[in-house]
Amino acid sequence: MIRQAKLSDTKDILRLIRHWADKGKMLHRSLNDIYERIRDFYIYEDGSGRVIGAAALTVVWEDIAEIRSLVVEESEQKKGIGGQLVERCVATAREIGVKELFALTYVPGFFTRLGFKEIDKQTLPHKIWSDCVRCHKFPDCDESAVSISLAPAGEG
Repeated sequence: MIRQAKLSDTKDILRLIRHWADKGKMLHRSLNDIYERIRDFYIYEDGSGRVIGAAALTVVWEDIAEIRSLVVEESEQKKGIGGQLVERCVATAREIGVKELFALTYVPGFFTRLGFKEIDKQTLPHKIWSDCVRCHKFPDCDESAVSISLAPAGEG
């Protein structure tokens, strides 16, 4: 089941992110950052209520948003959970009027299977770089950028 994250989910989200970030598969996020952005997160619970996946939808500017911190517990991989979390982010982005949705990722193939296209990071607006300049990998980012247009036909 996917639902909006609650404050009580914060440490589970951190646990999932830390697991993959320690393996070099995603970037670390601080507990403080997760608390500050808890309303951006969706979580995936298994039947027992255990948090096994998470993703954040962060509005960046007027009509662009980012999927961040997409993570699924290692033992639950390859079950469609990540795809469901992305689909929820896409649906919400459409509902609020986002025209372009992007992600920075080490696994671009996952996103391209969901309809995203690989793009040059340099084509993204400068506004997105506000988080990047605080990253320990800046300016030598090794993530790939993917994007999907959500603009209605004939727009954008």
